[in-house]
Amino acid sequence: MTTEAVTKQNSPILDGIRVVELAAWTFVPSAGAVLADWGADVIKIEHPETGDPQRGLISSGVVAGAGAVNHFVEQPNRGKRSVGVDVANPDGLEVLYTLVESADVFITNLLPDSRRRLGVDVEDIRARNPRIVYGRGHGYGSKGDEAERGGFDLAAYWSRGGIGDAYAPSGGDFPPAQRPAFGDLFGGFAIASGVVGALLRRERTGEPAVVDVSLLGSALWQLSPDVVAAGIIGRPVPKFDLEDMPNPVANLYRTADGRFLSFVLLQADRFWPDLCARIGRPDLITDERFGDARARFGNRRECIAELRSTFESQPLVHWEEQLRGFDGVWDVLRDAREVHDDPQVVANGYLPRLRTDDGTAFALVDSPVQFDERPNASRRAPEHGEHTDAVLLEAGYDHDKIIALKESGAIL
Repeated sequence: MTTEAVTKQNSPILDGIRVVELAAWTFVPSAGAVLADWGADVIKIEHPETGDPQRGLISSGVVAGAGAVNHFVEQPNRGKRSVGVDVANPDGLEVLYTLVESADVFITNLLPDSRRRLGVDVEDIRARNPRIVYGRGHGYGSKGDEAERGGFDLAAYWSRGGIGDAYAPSGGDFPPAQRPAFGDLFGGFAIASGVVGALLRRERTGEPAVVDVSLLGSALWQLSPDVVAAGIIGRPVPKFDLEDMPNPVANLYRTADGRFLSFVLLQADRFWPDLCARIGRPDLITDERFGDARARFGNRRECIAELRSTFESQPLVHWEEQLRGFDGVWDVLRDAREVHDDPQVVANGYLPRLRTDDGTAFALVDSPVQFDERPNASRRAPEHGEHTDAVLLEAGYDHDKIIALKESGAIL
């Protein structure tokens, strides 16, 4: 696969930085993708036979796929170079050590026992490169009784971290299912940010750092308003059904054609008269039940019922026209396909377009930080072991040695 012509150069923020990634699935690999977006040379280490197991999700039929694009691999692995190395093989481990010697960063999601057993823990890697920044992705953190425990985001982030409960109905029904890699991507971005901070410290002081990010800790940060408040008041923050929201104009409303509008009018009194006029309900302005925020709170069920009946009387296109130019914050709930083609998304370069070798066009989501108002120059994900020979030649191996390593099963 090849990318389309890139019209704007990649941000040079990490130009010249080399990252060795020994990780699978999405959590830590998505950190590598961000670092690659920002200009780092990211070398993805994959087992010569199995590769990253995420490569098999679509072919196994577990998740939806289409054509030649493996989206579960492309999104968290774009811009990297793949090297097939069996680090359990002594010769393969030596190859990894050689690559580490010229790297600035090593990131992994291997469990502590695996890191120790394979010889890739902090002291092992630092023995070959004392200045390297070492990044670790955990399920439950680097300390405590569960530090050795593995974790995916549905368990460690969504469930243990309280996110799922925060979105669960108050009546005890099942919480909603987490979307794919929902916590992984948030945690991966945190790893990438931590790595950049560690590189800055190393530049200023010469001292490298160990960067730790867990899915559990990421969930707490994401849910921090609830967690902090719960600790202070001694119980979970109350949940409100949509028909009982404290502020009727910080709420969701359905249209006649089954679409939804969201309003976030936190300064409700400021926007209430204009909103009522725009939706054709000037009577609500003078209704003493809804005269100010305090009154609307006390009569919130009645207020929400009035607004619901109004918004449900017309289709979305009508309300979009009526609300055009409204100073209050509002928007339409869009699905993923609509977001994919959103003009605002396209204008900001949030979805760089790529092509496969057979001409199939697809887009990847750019990492959310841009520098100098320029999109990051995304490139496709590597094929399994695609760059093994090139990377090892750069590292000083000759062709005969590479062939011997392949014959021994140490590399792909």
